[in-house]
Amino acid sequence: MKLDTKAMRHLTAEDWRVLTAVEIGSRNHEIIPTPLIESLSKLRGGASRVHKSISALAKVGLIARLKEAKYDGYRLTYGGMDYLALHTYASRKQVYSVGNRVGVGKESDIIVVADDDGAQLVLKIHRLGRISFRTVKSNRDYLRKRQGGSWMYLSRLAAEKEYAFMRALRDEGFLVPAPIAQSRHTVLMEYVDGFPLRQISSVPDPAALYAELISLILRLAKHGLIHGDFNEFNILIKEERAQPSPKGKESEETTEQEKEKVTVTPVLIDFPQMVSMDHQNAEMYFDRDVNCVKRFFERRFHFVGTQPGPFFRDAKKTVGRDGAKRLDAAVEASGFSKKALKDLEAAIREQQATRGEQSGSGEEEEEDDNDDDDVASADDDASEEGDKEIDEPNAKGDGQEAYSSGIYMEKLSIGNET
Repeated sequence: MKLDTKAMRHLTAEDWRVLTAVEIGSRNHEIIPTPLIESLSKLRGGASRVHKSISALAKVGLIARLKEAKYDGYRLTYGGMDYLALHTYASRKQVYSVGNRVGVGKESDIIVVADDDGAQLVLKIHRLGRISFRTVKSNRDYLRKRQGGSWMYLSRLAAEKEYAFMRALRDEGFLVPAPIAQSRHTVLMEYVDGFPLRQISSVPDPAALYAELISLILRLAKHGLIHGDFNEFNILIKEERAQPSPKGKESEETTEQEKEKVTVTPVLIDFPQMVSMDHQNAEMYFDRDVNCVKRFFERRFHFVGTQPGPFFRDAKKTVGRDGAKRLDAAVEASGFSKKALKDLEAAIREQQATRGEQSGSGEEEEEDDNDDDDVASADDDASEEGDKEIDEPNAKGDGQEAYSSGIYMEKLSIGNET
């Protein structure tokens, strides 16, 4: 879905309090009863003021009402979650303006933003309810105790896990985007000036890049981790040209050759599906990562490695060797529980399976923020605006990030707060 921040400038402090109340209520309710929203909001104007804010929020699609609900109430939409996250970043002075969407997948959107100094950053918005989530909810039992706000729970878990792993990897010297902050279902991170490997048609030395990527898989394993989706979509390539030698020390011909020399550096992204080397299916995930690299290099660069492997059994022996910190244990110790990891893994696995089935049948399900088609807004005038989504004709629906050029920034307003 498109992130449109224009309505933020029109939201009042009361509107934000009501929206926050809906979010709080969604922890235990799929549809938050209107009396509960009134109670949680605690506005001076009472019920009439709350209903005014409810109407304003529904008209811009931040909350929605189901037509056939058993009681009068509203639910939070992805748009509402987006606004709450942006409001938090703006309040912290971490995001000043929002640009256009430069990446889109079935599980996330990638937005370019800027801070107060104008430095470009990336905001990744997790949307784990995007693929056939109605099927996920009915077929899986991992949300049985969390019926309220299930998609919010999963998207938040994905963001929390990604942020935790990015911090751990960055601290150990891995080339990943620098994580800056995390709020709800979003992660704010460094902007990497590079291109996805899948967009690269040629590299100076395929063998060297191949060896570097295989070494990266083995280095992750040494720290107890398997990426789980190590492929050309989740590897960014930074190109750096060599600096020419000082004049007088090299011939002009050598200097020209140096100018043409390009060094490529891989940067790893996308970590919600990362698993431990102790995972019950670790060997399958490890082999899949290795095979993804091999297939891509053979298909794109016509390069085939001469050495067999690497093999999981050998990588397993290196875990923790030479003082390597077990990052899987470190992330779990930081507060990300096994229960949360299990919930998220089950959801991602289900969505990947659904994505594979849709690709095989040649059918794509439209992005769905509703989970139901029976959505009504606060009043009849807003009946079709309560949870509207905007389709972009150039958006890629392949479940991976698709990048586009051209960035347009719009100042972010956090409303008329008191």
